[in-house]
Amino acid sequence: MSVTLPEADRAGIWRQRLQNCHKRLGETRGLVVEGRLTRMVGLTLEAVGCRAAIGGQCEVVSSSGERIEAEVVGFAGESLYLMPTGDLRGLEQDARVVPRGRACEAVVGDQLLGRVIDGAGLPLDAGGPIHSEQRRSLNGSQFNPLSRCRIQEPLDVGVRAINALLSVGRGQRLGLFAGSGVGKSVLLGMMTRYTDADVTVVGLIGERGREVKEFVENILGEEGLQRAVVVAVPADNPPLRRIHGAMLATSIAEYFRDQGRQVLLLMDSLTRFAQAQREVALAINEPPATKGYPPSVFAKLPQLVERAGNGDKGGGSITAFYTVLTEGDDQNDPIADAARAILDGHIVLSRHLAEGGHYPAIDIEASISRAMNDISTPEHQMAARSFKQLYSLYQHNRDLINVGAYQQGSDEQIDLAIAAYPALQMFLRQDMHVPVPLAQSLAELKNLFADDASRTDLQPMVNALEKVN
Repeated sequence: MSVTLPEADRAGIWRQRLQNCHKRLGETRGLVVEGRLTRMVGLTLEAVGCRAAIGGQCEVVSSSGERIEAEVVGFAGESLYLMPTGDLRGLEQDARVVPRGRACEAVVGDQLLGRVIDGAGLPLDAGGPIHSEQRRSLNGSQFNPLSRCRIQEPLDVGVRAINALLSVGRGQRLGLFAGSGVGKSVLLGMMTRYTDADVTVVGLIGERGREVKEFVENILGEEGLQRAVVVAVPADNPPLRRIHGAMLATSIAEYFRDQGRQVLLLMDSLTRFAQAQREVALAINEPPATKGYPPSVFAKLPQLVERAGNGDKGGGSITAFYTVLTEGDDQNDPIADAARAILDGHIVLSRHLAEGGHYPAIDIEASISRAMNDISTPEHQMAARSFKQLYSLYQHNRDLINVGAYQQGSDEQIDLAIAAYPALQMFLRQDMHVPVPLAQSLAELKNLFADDASRTDLQPMVNALEKVN
């Protein structure tokens, strides 16, 4: 016996079925179109049969079950270009390529304090897993430049020459420019220990592996590590992992800045980040431009550096120091030249000074802080300018003085520089284990030109020099 439902009931059932279908249309079914690996040249993997966005993550799965993480870095026609973020051992032809539909993210949170992690956010120390549910994009987010607070407050870095002559402000971004073996890591370590900051984030990108343990144990120490996060990606890591390490360190610094904290970001080095991007770009056939560096390298540098700086008014700040390796001590190296243009100042270390036992080997003539006039008093600026005038005048006439070709009394300005030079040279030197606070640095700069017979009465000399100029 069949039962015929009333017309209204039948309409209600069909309406309910349509609503269920409509609801299911918006659900993710979890179906993934897999591809296969067809080609590998160097570190570049080529896959076909699947689709993924630039920056998306994929897993390359071999027949033996080996899983290798990779990121989409380009495409051409039906092919995707992938770059691995881990070890390639076990990879084989026709391996499955599984898109994951997500971009790389950074693990952030207070749980990172006191920890040493790699470019993927995984712990390198013996502190166990990092339990944090907070995530951020590795690429950060765009910051309205008009919403940034201006650099108005000086920052004490504990180095006399920088505090007095190259004053640094909170939220400033400076570069440490030097060739290899000139002491930039030692200077970076001094600022790590002596700078007054709530949190220190250190990115050791593409450097020697042994430096990681030395930096953590000898430079930071147990006390310094408690308020620091170290992201270590040595030179033996794939280029994409080195790039991720620099971006991860910046994302962590951004998190703490957004919490209202004063952050010190130390990146060693910006050059290794650029070299890693060059490896990736050349591997996917991007044409080289300046000395082998493709255009994407010079696009990536400001994207990374601009993420540091002050936040909103009343919020936190990221004061960043980036080391820049000048190959062959060439200050016109493409990366050094590009970095100078996008940073708020640069501190140049001289091999000539380092070879003469002068530490820190800061070349005062070639260095500059673009924020100094906004954070220092007119009296401080005048004293620093007088110092540089005397020092530069001696250096320009050094050869004549050393060979005895200059006769005292021939030039009043040079006589002033010769009398002042020993005191100026002692002022620039500092023991790496002895911090000199900002107030002490300014007091010593003032006393350098005070009316003191033991210092050859430099004040009248400086006054005379101001009148001459």
